[in-house]
Amino acid sequence: QVQLVESGGGSVQAGGSLRLHCAASGLTFSTYTMAWFRQAPGKEREFVAGIILSGGSPLYADSVKGRFTISRDNAKNTVYLQMNSLKPEDTAVYYCAARVGGAIYYSIRMYAYWGQGTQVTVSS
Repeated sequence: QVQLVESGGGSVQAGGSLRLHCAASGLTFSTYTMAWFRQAPGKEREFVAGIILSGGSPLYADSVKGRFTISRDNAKNTVYLQMNSLKPEDTAVYYCAARVGGAIYYSIRMYAYWGQGTQVTVSS
């Protein structure tokens, strides 16, 4: 049974930083592309960042480029999202997602497995 468990969310002031973790189990982690999505109240879930099997060539949403960094540790079955220079508009529930294979997609439909989400709140 595949499980993705996010942690590291919380409340910070604008300009602060958080590091999200997503621990995966029940899958061969190194064969899965991993991604972070987020969903703000009243909005659709949107792509934030994705990383392929080996960790090379990550992709980011324009809104987070230069501020967020996605990385993975295949030995620990974990993917991370380092979030710096946080803004109030980054407030959302952040979800970890996984899909088998080496391609990053922006659509939620392309990801088979999801975590339960972790809340990030940024105050001004």
